[in-house]
Amino acid sequence: MAALLAVLVAGCSSGSGDGGSGDDTKPGGSAGSAAPPGKYRTLYEPCGAVPPATLKDMLPGAAELPEDQQEKVFQGTAAVTYDTDRRAGCSWKADGANASHRLRIDVERVVSYDPAVSDDDQAQAVYARKQEAAQLPAPAADPHDEKAQQSGTPSGSPSPAGSTTPGTPGAGASSTGTPGSPSTSASGTRSSPSTAVTPDGLEPRQLDGLGDAAFIDDALARSGSTAQRRTVNVVFRTSNVIVTVEYAEQPGLITEVPDSRELQEKAQALAQNLAERFND
Repeated sequence: MAALLAVLVAGCSSGSGDGGSGDDTKPGGSAGSAAPPGKYRTLYEPCGAVPPATLKDMLPGAAELPEDQQEKVFQGTAAVTYDTDRRAGCSWKADGANASHRLRIDVERVVSYDPAVSDDDQAQAVYARKQEAAQLPAPAADPHDEKAQQSGTPSGSPSPAGSTTPGTPGAGASSTGTPGSPSTSASGTRSSPSTAVTPDGLEPRQLDGLGDAAFIDDALARSGSTAQRRTVNVVFRTSNVIVTVEYAEQPGLITEVPDSRELQEKAQALAQNLAERFND
């Protein structure tokens, strides 16, 4: 009897090991077979992530307000989300005598529920869809590339007067190089073909040195008889987090056009600042 009890106890002990999955295990998989979780598990609070000096620079109209109202503007308005560790956002706005400015930050932590797909891979797929929706022009070909020269005029060379090279924004063409079709910004705002043009070198494009991948979109639009509104979006991915910085300006006068270079520089500087916070 004693020998039989010893066998039964040994059998029960061998089957009661730690075979459960931990907190990071994806549904349907085990700790050893599931794709690794993302690097980031939480998000910082966007309303407190922008330095006061940056807000004053990007929202110049706030300087015209009384001090108590300035403080309220710079506090921003937090986005309503279900889980602030999965998605968080903040927006600011300031209406001045010369122009109105809007700033919005959206931070999304992507989580994959497929045990075979890592959070980073899922975030890369989400980012790719955002870039595709922005309809960025095709990269300019190297003018020294013999294959490009044999196939015709390189996309990086100037187009003849009155013509538009595919992939290069021009009069009557969207940022995708398709004549007559409206362009779409990362925020979903569409601009008419006549206002889709941005200065040379400032067209919507991919960016280097910002997160793991980044692009910038620039759309100019007019609504009825109001002044032209320019919206710049900088979107970047770092590991399993995607950040969008949206910065817009609408002048007080119909005849004025917002400075594309200035808006892009300020939006990129803020995006770089936010990206560095993930390395702290």
